[in-house]
Amino acid sequence: MTDIAKKMAKLDICMFNTYGPGGAMESRPMSNNGDVEYDGNSYFFTWHDSGVATEIDANKEVSLNFEGEGGLYITISGTASITEDKEKMRDHWQDSLNQWFKDGLDTEGVVMIQVTARHIRYWRNEEMGEWGS
Repeated sequence: MTDIAKKMAKLDICMFNTYGPGGAMESRPMSNNGDVEYDGNSYFFTWHDSGVATEIDANKEVSLNFEGEGGLYITISGTASITEDKEKMRDHWQDSLNQWFKDGLDTEGVVMIQVTARHIRYWRNEEMGEWGS
């Protein structure tokens, strides 16, 4: 995991993939807002009634796809959970989020998504590696 964590250290934007209504895959760009100290968990903020939150409520299986410098690609398969616990959210809050959530963590409807990795695979040119089941 340490090798993968180092590769992810500067990655922020990913394509966040969920299962939508009818089982179709849905993708949207999302930011982990600079919270890139990777330990197998990724954190994102959204609205409790957003499409991504609604889809996670229906099916917690998700994937994240990152692209980095030098031809680095990382895909993470995992399980998502949603929390409204302000103390947990505070640990991952970045001031840059205030542009979307005007009252910070006190913004009504803000939730945090935690994606816990089960399987990670990466590619960089000829190099490939993986972690997990």
